[in-house]
Amino acid sequence: MNRLRGLDLARYLAFVGMVIVNFKMAMGVQGDSGFAALIGHLLEGRAAATFVVLAGIGLGLAAARSDYGATLRVILRRAAFLLVIGLLNSLIFDADILHYYAFYFLFGALLIGLSTRQLIGSIIGLNVVFVVMILSLNYDAGWDWSALTYANFWTPVGFIRNLFFNGWHPIIPWLAFLLVGIVLARLDLGARKIQIQLIAWGAGAVALAEGLSLVLQPVMAAIDPELAVLVLTAPVPPMPLYMLAGTGVALVVTGLCLRGADRLEAVGVLGFVTPAGRQTLTLYIAHILIGMGTLEAMGRLGGQTAGQALAAALVFCLSATVYAWIWARVFKRGPIEAVMHKLAG
Repeated sequence: MNRLRGLDLARYLAFVGMVIVNFKMAMGVQGDSGFAALIGHLLEGRAAATFVVLAGIGLGLAAARSDYGATLRVILRRAAFLLVIGLLNSLIFDADILHYYAFYFLFGALLIGLSTRQLIGSIIGLNVVFVVMILSLNYDAGWDWSALTYANFWTPVGFIRNLFFNGWHPIIPWLAFLLVGIVLARLDLGARKIQIQLIAWGAGAVALAEGLSLVLQPVMAAIDPELAVLVLTAPVPPMPLYMLAGTGVALVVTGLCLRGADRLEAVGVLGFVTPAGRQTLTLYIAHILIGMGTLEAMGRLGGQTAGQALAAALVFCLSATVYAWIWARVFKRGPIEAVMHKLAG
């Protein structure tokens, strides 16, 4: 139980991180400095990556509890559900991640039967393929970076290009995060030794990625300024060192949450926040419809400071946490989670 609740805690923290990043983007924070800006910068791409890794862990644990055929049917139905609500959400929020999740789950379901060695090979292969793609294709196609809008998203060519290559969370290479989670699900996550190893491996991966990026950027820039992008750890474009750093953060967060679940439960914190960790689908939609909707009504979308964005995100997250705690005292699942369970199993 504590293992599962530790994962709920990790999902909660990843959700909070995503809200901070998305509010920063929606509120038009640019060129700001200070502590709030630093927090937003550090979470960019890392919170979402952690969320996808945790989804992979959940997928792997579910597959271990039932036969492949039953798991595949549920995953495919849930993928279809996420695709529908994700595309609807894309109408109002360009950076939607849910429709990407639909395809992560689809490909994850097809690959979950691979051996651990084959999964690791697939993870490496996705990163290699992306490097080849970015060297041979136009990564800027469809983008207006000044307005952060994507032309032709709703056309077949534009949608596929965005989905697989140059969207916010493209399948190549972001599917690798889900596969990392499936690999982690095969470990004894309840063991203290494994939890400590996750923290250590994760910290080492982050240090390695950031260190290599720092050393290699001037070297690559001296050869050709455009090649410096290949060794960045920023999430756009998602180069291998970013993928390594994002994976490292996910390992650290997962290990710490698993390790600290008992202590947080003893002081009453775990029981307060984990209901929100089990309702992240509902809360993700809510942070767009309710959170950003409120900000729009207040005239706060655009031209805001990093401090204002951080404060708004934390107010929303606290409100969402209280709501989820109250809701969980009456209902087993969140509203959208209940609909998905009813329709997709």
